[in-house]
Amino acid sequence: MAIKDLNILKSFNILYIEDDGDLLTHTKDVLEDFVNKIYGVKTTKEALDVLFHKKVDVIISDILLKNENGIEFLTYLKNEKNLEIPAILTTAHTDTKYLLDAIKLKVENYIVKPINIKELLDTLHDVLLPVVQKREIQRNSNIIKIIGAVTDSKQVDVIKYIINNLDNDNEINTSYSEIMEMINISKPTLIKLFKELASKGILTKVQHKTYRFDEQALKKL
Repeated sequence: MAIKDLNILKSFNILYIEDDGDLLTHTKDVLEDFVNKIYGVKTTKEALDVLFHKKVDVIISDILLKNENGIEFLTYLKNEKNLEIPAILTTAHTDTKYLLDAIKLKVENYIVKPINIKELLDTLHDVLLPVVQKREIQRNSNIIKIIGAVTDSKQVDVIKYIINNLDNDNEINTSYSEIMEMINISKPTLIKLFKELASKGILTKVQHKTYRFDEQALKKL
């Protein structure tokens, strides 16, 4: 069996809904070492607050919460809020009804308690791997599109550097001097490239040393 690279989890944020305080704390503490951020909550009301104010890539939810139902909550998010977020359900019950409901909702996986951390991490890997692969394809596509707009080989190296160092918000924190340390390119040429990318709306300076990359601008190239 191939070993799964759990390092891919480090760029993702997880929302974990569990009304058992001890289990919530234990699982949250473990996952903190593997993911970018984990938001642990006990109720769907708290979960909604996180979803409205934070970036969430995967939802892990217990099915039978106190006076609530995890499947009903996920259905509400999908049908009423139009939120298509991958979900993993946990439950201490093996009732077929819950499994069928989860299948109908197209939940990515279903884990029976007590939660096996390795199983949970492997499941998160399997859920997020397609997202990572999609990002990589898009990243390579973006590089190709931008390369089509420039011809200098050093500029191409800078483009690759920018694309490969974007964070989850499509932003990069860097400076001319930092780029010049990595790539043998003159400052005038580098400034000219940044101005060209800015003129096309591809790269926008949002604050000191921070630039935002706009994929939508590539459609105009």
